[in-house]
Amino acid sequence: MSSINDNLFGLHSQALDLWQRRSEVLASNLANADTPGYLARDVDFKQALASASGQSDGLAMAITQPGQINPQAQASTQLAYRVPTQPSMDGNTVDAQTEQANFAANGVHYQASLSFITAQIHMLRTAITGGQ
Repeated sequence: MSSINDNLFGLHSQALDLWQRRSEVLASNLANADTPGYLARDVDFKQALASASGQSDGLAMAITQPGQINPQAQASTQLAYRVPTQPSMDGNTVDAQTEQANFAANGVHYQASLSFITAQIHMLRTAITGGQ
């Protein structure tokens, strides 16, 4: 993200990217609810947002040569396996009810970040036009 977007929207622009990525992961879990051996995954939002904003704990990765993968860009794609609450006989760890609840909650978070960004844009437009 550019520094202008960071100054205008704070972490909401980065959060929006993370909420979108989590929606994809949760949808994939739901799609594979009946696949034997499928392991449910999820995005650790707190860790991913901290590393995206540069506030992560520990050692930061560095690019030593041009063309290497940017560790900051990859932070949001790091997935963790979900600990199953009720493991199945076929090794599938997807709990459809949990995934649906997480998907719905994720949608609410995504909409909240989007609403904040929309309100910021509306406020800027009002400031530029003088409320006309």
